[in-house]
Amino acid sequence: MNHNTETPVTVIGLGLMGQALAGAFLKAGHPTIVWNRTSSKADHLVAQGARLAPTIGDALKAGSLTIICVTDYPALYELLGANEVELEGTMLINLTSGSSSQAREAARWAEQRGTRYLDGAIMAIPSAIGTADAVILHSGPQADFAAHESTLGALGTVTYLGADPGLASLYDVAGLAMMWSILNAWLQGTAMLRTAGVDAATYAPFARQIATVVAEWLPGYAEQIDSGSFPAEISALETDTRAMEHLIEESEAVGVNTELPKLLKTMADRAIAAGHGKEQYPVLIEEFGKLRKD
Repeated sequence: MNHNTETPVTVIGLGLMGQALAGAFLKAGHPTIVWNRTSSKADHLVAQGARLAPTIGDALKAGSLTIICVTDYPALYELLGANEVELEGTMLINLTSGSSSQAREAARWAEQRGTRYLDGAIMAIPSAIGTADAVILHSGPQADFAAHESTLGALGTVTYLGADPGLASLYDVAGLAMMWSILNAWLQGTAMLRTAGVDAATYAPFARQIATVVAEWLPGYAEQIDSGSFPAEISALETDTRAMEHLIEESEAVGVNTELPKLLKTMADRAIAAGHGKEQYPVLIEEFGKLRKD
């Protein structure tokens, strides 16, 4: 992809992530305008060639697109909603962390002020910004993403998810659910094996192999979920619950926490009670899709 380094970019918010974003644009050769409530946070960026805008309004006018990365959405509204700030005609890309409903509301808020808006989520730590390892998710109008995709490429691997502004936030938390679930499962197994003198480093390669094998099941399982049909091609849910019982019993026997395996079995038992025992594990999507308040 051609990368037009002449495009001026504004970065508002110079916390650790904002500084990394501005630094990546500078490194890629973009004229980079920065603004932060505490202007001293811009000093080292200015030393690298960034221009510190005197006001947030000046910062917005100076860039072809504006990246904002602040503490939260209330901070975004406080900064951009001030009377002296003119938003009409600007291209705003919001990389502030928040919920999907906040992202959709911000998109409506921006549209009412004549602002083009993309919401985004950063799936990376600050030190990875500017490398292919930094995955930046974007959602909102496709034309706006396409117009600025090459510029955004300075930040890392940019991905467009769809027109719904809330998708980036939803993918973000869905990714966190994957991360914590994998880590928690590994910690459960590690805790069990440590009781037999097996250290975490010894178990980790085996755990990684299992995680990789299970990941290969996902496309096929996704087809079952999307079709609403769950034939037991590998094993029936009622068979899986017997293995869950074994996991609980073994955890108890070696003196390891049983909360996680008991939670899994509770959900499986509910699905079986609802008549899904002969179906395959992905039928549990019905349980995951329900909000329980008990």
